[in-house]
Amino acid sequence: MRNAAIRLLLALSLGGLLGSSALAQNLVFPIGEDARFNWSDLERFEAMDLSGETIDVFGPWLGPDRDLVLSIFAYFEEATGADVNYAGSDSFEQQIVIDTQAGSPPHVAVFPQPGLASDLAQRGDLVPLGDDIREWTLENYAAGQSWVDLGTYEGPDGAEDFYGFFYKVDLKSLVWYSPDNFADAGYEIPGTMEELLALSDQIVADGGTPWCIGLGSGDATGWPATDWVEDIMLRTQPPEVYDAWVTNEIPFDDERVVNAIELFGTFAKNDEYVDGGAASVGSTDFRDSPAGLFTVPPRCYMHRQASFIPSFFPEGTELGIDADFFYFPAFESEDLGQPVLGAGTLWALTSESEGARVLLDFLTTPLAHELWMAQSGFLTPHLGVNLEAYANPTLRGQGEILQGATTFRFDASDLMPGAIGAGAFWRGMVDFVSGASAEEVAEDIQRAWDALQ
Repeated sequence: MRNAAIRLLLALSLGGLLGSSALAQNLVFPIGEDARFNWSDLERFEAMDLSGETIDVFGPWLGPDRDLVLSIFAYFEEATGADVNYAGSDSFEQQIVIDTQAGSPPHVAVFPQPGLASDLAQRGDLVPLGDDIREWTLENYAAGQSWVDLGTYEGPDGAEDFYGFFYKVDLKSLVWYSPDNFADAGYEIPGTMEELLALSDQIVADGGTPWCIGLGSGDATGWPATDWVEDIMLRTQPPEVYDAWVTNEIPFDDERVVNAIELFGTFAKNDEYVDGGAASVGSTDFRDSPAGLFTVPPRCYMHRQASFIPSFFPEGTELGIDADFFYFPAFESEDLGQPVLGAGTLWALTSESEGARVLLDFLTTPLAHELWMAQSGFLTPHLGVNLEAYANPTLRGQGEILQGATTFRFDASDLMPGAIGAGAFWRGMVDFVSGASAEEVAEDIQRAWDALQ
């Protein structure tokens, strides 16, 4: 789905712009007192004197996420003497364009998706990060080439350069389940897609229903199905095919895309597979759809959804006990490694500044990741972090999936033109579960894309 839709559902919008210095925050964890953290990372920053320098950072975070990022900046400020001035807005995408065009950008912009960053790079409104941080990403992030590719764009001269560093990642390739229900029925966690399909058939044979699926989301109805199709594309095609699909170099009605939609239909258009039958998929609200995991007896055994979905589990649900997750597995027969679908925030220089470059350097340290890992809502592909720093076993397990990824790809619908990714693709998935064929849906979406030319 498009990340803006999730933020509208989950963020606490304060409205307008909020500016704040991280120095207003106390250090959440006293320096040197918690063995989970790589405190030695601070040493080289303590050797720098950035006193009197203000670094302006503009991003999408308000409410709790704003407080969390400020808590990270506080350590950088403590070490260097710099003043990090963060402003957040729920209209970030519009405001950053206005600010850059007006010649008054911040030093650092935090993009919720790379598409807009790519546009600004082509206009000459981003500053290349340089080879050092590019090489660092290749060597220190799991699936490092994927992260470099996601931050590499054409500049105003048409030459490609590395403009964006990802810090704070979201994970989508997850299947949620009840450990008690699996234990009672004698089911084991599937390690391959072939095993997942076999488990689904076994649940049906045992008289149960394997899946809860709901596409309802108000004006954004249909987006959960786009995530399914994207995950399936990564499990049936090489990543370069996924990339070409995202840019429409491969048309939407290509047989490889049609195949992915049809495989989604294997789950969603099978009355025996879905709680309420296939007819309920399009009308069931995605926030309500996991409820069947928690009924007695269970109305379903599995629910494929991103890492945020526990926000909509019944009150009192204890993760790791009442609900847990496993990786949405890859096909063993396709030999495509362990692909992961997700999203994340990309940090880019919108104005040259020594202090801003030092801040981005700080964000590459294990410590800058661990300090947020230990709080909430933060995942990272950083291979150098201490996994014990994660606040709970659920976050650690998701972090381990990211560290095990061989390919990472950003949510395709977020990268497509808005009229497609947040329009024709959503609508097409609703039409598909309502009876249209995969070929018809794919052709309709391609016609909508052609109309943008």
